[in-house]
Amino acid sequence: MADRYEMRLPAIRLQQGAQHIYCFGVDGKRIHDFATVSRVHRDDDQLQGYQRPEVLSHIRAIRRYLESDSPLLPNAIVLAFDERVKFEPSAPVGDLSYSVVGELIIPVDEALPDDEKPAWLVDGQQRSAAIRDADLAQFPVAAVGFIAHGEAEQRSQFILVNNTKPLPKGLIHELLPDTTGHLPVAYARKQLPALIMTRLNASAKEIGTPFGGRISTPTTPDGYIKDNSILKMIENSLYEGALYQYRDPSDGSADVQQIELHLNYFWTVVQAAFPEAWNLPPLKSRLTHGAGIQSLGYVMDSLTEGVPAAELPGLDLEKAISKLKPIVAWTSGTWDFGPDNVRRWNGLQNTPSDVSLLTNHLLRALR
Repeated sequence: MADRYEMRLPAIRLQQGAQHIYCFGVDGKRIHDFATVSRVHRDDDQLQGYQRPEVLSHIRAIRRYLESDSPLLPNAIVLAFDERVKFEPSAPVGDLSYSVVGELIIPVDEALPDDEKPAWLVDGQQRSAAIRDADLAQFPVAAVGFIAHGEAEQRSQFILVNNTKPLPKGLIHELLPDTTGHLPVAYARKQLPALIMTRLNASAKEIGTPFGGRISTPTTPDGYIKDNSILKMIENSLYEGALYQYRDPSDGSADVQQIELHLNYFWTVVQAAFPEAWNLPPLKSRLTHGAGIQSLGYVMDSLTEGVPAAELPGLDLEKAISKLKPIVAWTSGTWDFGPDNVRRWNGLQNTPSDVSLLTNHLLRALR
């Protein structure tokens, strides 16, 4: 016979206007005993529910994090209760009339189907699913609940909770080099490129380094080369190109100083070959555009792969890059990619196909 019981959780009741919210801690493994997810769907063209399906890749990433050494989930799970959930006050918190401590009483009946459980997950379905699946005995989480008067109120709260803007990518890239601890895979892969980019950008323009002060970031608003263009160029080279030689794939560490020397040497040659195009923003120059930066990154890989930074002066890169001058149209003219494929100078876009087209065009000129 299925269990029926009451879950009593210490909680604080806060008054907001005419309503109450309840702040409490709960073992994340137990949330699905009393709460479920309102899946969005239509019955006879009527919208039902409000939550998207579980994102399995996201859940797996959170689960890996939860099973790491020091996981921390500070964001609260948000729950909408129905009126079967009660709060028993014990005493106000000090002199704060709007804050009362007590117990939240949640009825649990393991025989109930999901749609009859007394709570719906308004925010945190991926986190709660990851906790449910994680190889952990328990994982307490912070939670906030409120008594909802119907699904319309739950949906309204769901939209409000999820309406916050995500952090700008540029800010995340700038924070990555000084971030420690576990990161999602996508961000962990960009941490080293972000560190290298930060060092390239740190030197002043007056010193003459090619990237100093030219990369646009939240703390370098006057930069004109997109940070994402530089990150992609560095990341491509670190994992599959000329910069791979400085990286230890077993632990992800790298000789950052040699990488910096390598990049500065090659791109100084590029800067010297095309000084006007290098000093213009992407709207006026395809050299500083994402397509130009990435394509020349692949040229760097082709010309310098396996050659340490100290030996780059012996490659006569100046002569190699000068071969590109007759076939590039960074700021004016046209690109001649072959029969029936001639484009204006600004006809190239930052897309994988155009980056590949330009890369092959440049590499053919070097053979």
